[in-house]
Amino acid sequence: MKILLRVLKWTGGVLLVLVGGFVALVYARHDRTFDAPYPEITASTDSAVIARGEYLVNGPAHCTGCHTDNANEAAYMRGEEVPMHGGYDFVLPLGHVYSRNITNHPQYGVGRLSDAEIARTLRYGVGSDGRAIFDFMPFYMLSDADLQAVISYLRTVPPDDHQPPDHTFGFMGKAVKAFLIKPMGPLDKERPKYVRPDTTVEYGAYLANSVANCDGCHTARDLVTGAYVGPRFAGWQGMEGMRGDYYNTPNLTPDPTTGHMAEWTFETFQKRFRAGPAYETSPMPWVNFARFSDEDLKAIWAYLQTLPPVTKETGPMLAKAGS
Repeated sequence: MKILLRVLKWTGGVLLVLVGGFVALVYARHDRTFDAPYPEITASTDSAVIARGEYLVNGPAHCTGCHTDNANEAAYMRGEEVPMHGGYDFVLPLGHVYSRNITNHPQYGVGRLSDAEIARTLRYGVGSDGRAIFDFMPFYMLSDADLQAVISYLRTVPPDDHQPPDHTFGFMGKAVKAFLIKPMGPLDKERPKYVRPDTTVEYGAYLANSVANCDGCHTARDLVTGAYVGPRFAGWQGMEGMRGDYYNTPNLTPDPTTGHMAEWTFETFQKRFRAGPAYETSPMPWVNFARFSDEDLKAIWAYLQTLPPVTKETGPMLAKAGS
């Protein structure tokens, strides 16, 4: 009996040391920083470059809907102009992540950052403080020209002195940050200098994968790490929307039986983008995507027709309504 008690005490002591060590390690690592190069990208005052940036930010790259706050969500869904002063609360299993102020404010917005710091964040997923940002902005493969255009437009956005809250994480969130979250922008891939807008499959692939992030929502992903865990563009069952709703994003591959658009024409595709949201809590940024040019929609449509067909039934789009 005494031997058993000694074994139990020894085991309990070991477990206590291990747990204590793990906790200490989490708190030591959860704010770890990373290195990434600073792209040689500088803002331009050329009106055509700024116009391209305005189109991307408010259209295909859909920055507007995330970089406002919850109070302006309804106005955004109505297609009204909303301030890009950040503060939108993304409620995650890990904690609360608040979008940042991307107006040109010198203290609370991107006005405090250099062009190279903004470029590094967008290209490599490393913030100005060196920490990895959550994979909400997968613009890692933007061309140099489009990255410059986005930064150039942001420099023209009037300063707004709204200060978004700091992110908050529970212990589980800190543990994930300590061991799993890392910059998503690859360091070993060359980015294109310029991608010419046209209606080709190649430009459609660029828009769908590097600008509009179609694959990011229409592919099943791990909600903790952001890693892809399903066939690309074949839909995501149970993707969380706003206010606790869950959606099944449709299968966009040209599978003749389960492909959502199997019987669509380009005209059907085009009209759907112009129609806006069917559900007010939809995670699809329809308000921004309604601003796609016809040429860009043709390019995306052409690209989607070239995807390998995947037989996958995703079910009704609104999977579960929240409160």
